[in-house]
Amino acid sequence: MAALIWLVGGLLLIAAEVLSGDFVLVMLGVAGLFGAGTEALFGAPVLSFVVFTVVSLGLTTVARPVLRRRLGGAHVRDNVAALVGERAVVVARVDEHGGRVKLRGQEWSARTLDATQVLEPGSSVTVMEIAGATAVVWADQ
Repeated sequence: MAALIWLVGGLLLIAAEVLSGDFVLVMLGVAGLFGAGTEALFGAPVLSFVVFTVVSLGLTTVARPVLRRRLGGAHVRDNVAALVGERAVVVARVDEHGGRVKLRGQEWSARTLDATQVLEPGSSVTVMEIAGATAVVWADQ
């Protein structure tokens, strides 16, 4: 019965990782699975707890930092930050006052980064920043 509790706890922690994305719960969940295996093999609750503790400490201090670096960790860009550097196409004349671009299949309001640039429809641009709901763009050469 104790092995089943360890197993369910480990699986729940791994499933909860989907919500946090910080690789802590998955490390604890894997350690819980090791605890379940130890309990099933030896039937010793104290040994299961020791295995859980050692594995969870090892995974969170050694494996987690490596995994975060490998997968980008805190450097993963999301939302509008992920649009910076993307290419877009001008669909309505863009200047310092406004215009429209097609970015990732959606139309965005846009303005040029350089006040002297005037971009005609069909021009290729790079998104330099997102200011509110406006893409600030620079003409590609």
